Amino acid sequence: MAGSRANSGAGPPPAVGADLHLELRGPGLRAGLTDALREVVRTGRLAPGSRLPASRSLAADLGVSRSTVVEAYAELVAEGWLTAQQGSGTRVAARAEPYRGAPDAPRERSDEPRPRYGVWTGAPDLATFPRTQWLTAARRALIAAPHDALGYGDPRGRMELRTALADYLARARGVCAEPDRVAVCSGFHHGLALMAQVLRVRRVRGVAVEAYGLDVFPDLLANAGLHTPPLYVDDHGARIDDLARLRDVGAVLMTPAHQYPTGVALRPDRRMAAVDWARDTGGLILEDDYDGEFRYDRQPVGALQGLDPERVVYFGSVSKSLAPGVRLGWMVLPEELVPEIVAAKGHGDYMTSALDQLTLAEFIASGAYDRHVRSMRLFYRRRRDQLVEVLRQRAPGIRVTGMAAGLQTVLELPRGTESSVVRAAARHNLVIRGLTQFRYEAADCGWRLPERDALVVNYAAPSGSAWAGTLDALCSVLPGGESRKPIKPSPWEGPAW
Repeated sequence: MAGSRANSGAGPPPAVGADLHLELRGPGLRAGLTDALREVVRTGRLAPGSRLPASRSLAADLGVSRSTVVEAYAELVAEGWLTAQQGSGTRVAARAEPYRGAPDAPRERSDEPRPRYGVWTGAPDLATFPRTQWLTAARRALIAAPHDALGYGDPRGRMELRTALADYLARARGVCAEPDRVAVCSGFHHGLALMAQVLRVRRVRGVAVEAYGLDVFPDLLANAGLHTPPLYVDDHGARIDDLARLRDVGAVLMTPAHQYPTGVALRPDRRMAAVDWARDTGGLILEDDYDGEFRYDRQPVGALQGLDPERVVYFGSVSKSLAPGVRLGWMVLPEELVPEIVAAKGHGDYMTSALDQLTLAEFIASGAYDRHVRSMRLFYRRRRDQLVEVLRQRAPGIRVTGMAAGLQTVLELPRGTESSVVRAAARHNLVIRGLTQFRYEAADCGWRLPERDALVVNYAAPSGSAWAGTLDALCSVLPGGESRKPIKPSPWEGPAW
């Protein structure tokens, strides 16, 4: 039987029903029960005010007489551990504070202020998560869910979600998708880990990665036993011609629609060159389409996967469009990889929450996902436009680079100033990362990226209430910038549900 937990939040403690784990020790049943009850109160397993099981229920659970329980309760009431009141049952006394042991050693205090503003990369504005619409979708999905949805299902994911994703990705991202070739995972990190397992089984030795990106992904591949030579990145994306000169590389991880974090799109001739390399060598392109829905100056760049579905593994998730905490992503696989991914999932995270999958399927099928993405596209475009305008007014020497897309942009800095700006930002309670932190090079790659001082700014992350302060703090630390009250952010016009 499960033990009760102490009440840690506001409000009355929960009533304890028939489930109370007790270990009876001692020479007699009554003494053993009394000692066991005293121990659960003294150690805090039952918080002050918690209601104990009825004497008849506890006696039945323990296999003792009811009188034994009544006498134990009465003794603890007399000692002040419990209280008994007609109609209210037996409860833990309010003064029965648990024994906490020796006081903790005083913690070392830090004078460093906690960051107040953050433009770190990777997260959307979490305050804009469509809670009401998500709850509506969850309710509908749960009511309509068949009984077998609550059991162990297909490791590829629920058919409802795979069908909804196949339709959406074909329509919105130009992906050639069939439900049978979609595999649901817990975000891009999980999907890449599964793919790394498959590549090792296939005896692939290396996966090329872009020379700018998050270090967590090369580390993940390296931990799977794959070497990760960097691929040079310039103003037109990854330099695909370099793939032919890399040895023992059977796959390449890319962000072709919107290179992360430099913000450039892979040039059309390089897109075709990447597909040609994969066809000629039998290699695979791992396409991370992390924010492909968000382009503001024109139609979003379509997925590379549409050029050759048998040589490209397409990855997507809702981490940028909804929230990373939803933990839902997907892979659209070449047909030959489907059974191998299924086998890989069987060795670890066999399946993602079926109820969450059904909720997302309903959210997409009802049109709520499209409406949310369109609304956020407008919201983030306004954020980016305002960032550009504020910098033009107050830090005219700072150039914004990268196409108008996604959730982040790059601010070019004067040579040699990146580290000092990042440190100054910390003193202003602003969390920000320099472009240098995203560089990934190898000593033997035969080239060096040009020295480039810049900041990677995620204009989507700050909440609406923090946006004005974030802009002000940013302008305060930029070379040549000035700090004064920023223009009032334009209000977000939410979706017309």
